[in-house]
Parts: sequence; C-alpha cells; structure tokens
Amino acid sequence: MMLIGIDPHKSTHTATAVDPGTNRDHASMRIDVSLEEYQRMPDRARQWPGRRWAVENARGLGHHLASWLPARGEEVVRVPPSATARVRQLSRGAGRKNDRIDAAAAACAAALQGDARPVQPESSTDALALLDERHSNLAQAGVRAVNQLHALLRALLPGGAPRGLSAAKAEQLPESAVPAGPAETTRHTLAAGLVAEVRAWDVKLKDNAKAMAPLVAESGSRLTGTPGIGAV
Repeated sequence: MMLIGIDPHKSTHTATAVDPGTNRDHASMRIDVSLEEYQRMPDRARQWPGRRWAVENARGLGHHLASWLPARGEEVVRVPPSATARVRQLSRGAGRKNDRIDAAAAACAAALQGDARPVQPESSTDALALLDERHSNLAQAGVRAVNQLHALLRALLPGGAPRGLSAAKAEQLPESAVPAGPAETTRHTLAAGLVAEVRAWDVKLKDNAKAMAPLVAESGSRLTGTPGIGAV
C-alpha cells in the first residue's frame, strides 16, 4: 500500500508518495487547483495499484479534493494539520516546512500516528442536504417577493392586499387598479413583475420537492407514510 500525502493550498496542491514501511519518499508533484490538473494525480498514481490518499486539512483547503477523489473510486483519509505538524517536529530537521515535506508528513501521520479518518463518498444524504438548503433559499426569496408586493399594493390599492397572498390572487389585484400618474404607473409595473417572481418561486419550490421525493424514498424512510408528512 502506497500512501500519497496531499498538502493543500489555495491555488496549488502538492502530492508526495510515501512507502509506509520505510517512510521513503518515492515521488512528488505539484498541481494547480483545477479539475484538469486534479486528473493528473490519479493518472500518475496508477503505477501503485494499492494506494491510499491522505489529505491534510480535508475540511478546509483540501475539502474539494477530498470529496472529488472518493467520488472517482479512490480511497481517502483526512489528516488534521496538528498531526502533520507533530510528525514534522519529530522528524529529522525538525521545524522545516515546505510543501513536499508537509505532504509527506500527512502520509506518515496517517500511517503511523493513527490520526487519519476515512472519507466516505458523498451519498444521497448529501444530495438531500443540498436540496434542503436550496429549499430554504427558495422559500426565503419567495417571502421577500411577497413582502415587497404587499408594500406596493398598500400604496396602489385601498386597504392593500389580504394576508396569505397567493400568486393567482396577486395577479388579479393589480388588474383592478387603473394607475394615474408616473408613480402609480411605476408601482403597477413593479407589482406585475413581482407577481411573476412569486409565481416563479412557487414553481421552483414544487420542482425542489419533486427532486427530494425519490431521494427520500431511496433512504427507506417510512415517515412519508404518515398523513401530512411529505418529502420536504
């Protein structure tokens, strides 16, 4: 098993292959942070059929690479920066710091210190989390559009608009007003635009719920069998 340590930086990553039996550095390379450059690392690492990637700071600068590799079938562990710092301090020439040494230290820490933790490929749970965050953002955007529409309708119609304003009802209200003067005409135009936005947010929310449904079913959850509980 060859360990390949990764020292991530904002614009570059350095990979160093280390034999865990001898701690010998076999090869090292530096890449720019881009998808095209990412591919160079597994291409070169194929010379070691048995390999494991040890990514330092996999929840920070190394997060994207630590997610990208497992999705393509690579075995990855994450190593905290404190572990690589400890290995570097205990190694010959203690305190030295450069990308190649840090990358090798990450691999050594993963092999010898027991500080590594496996990185699991992203699953349907991660997809649901993304859709859930999107649902919250869509709902908030819809509320903002409705609030803006209420404010305009208060100035455009006597008594404004009722609570619980739906897109269908909101579409009828501006039509009942005949604007006079540039201010009312502008309010009328803006209100019509906001009605279209509210309708669009409603459609996006429905599409979001449809995307969640198969993922919830895949999870095996039986909650959706309870009356009143849907995928969202």
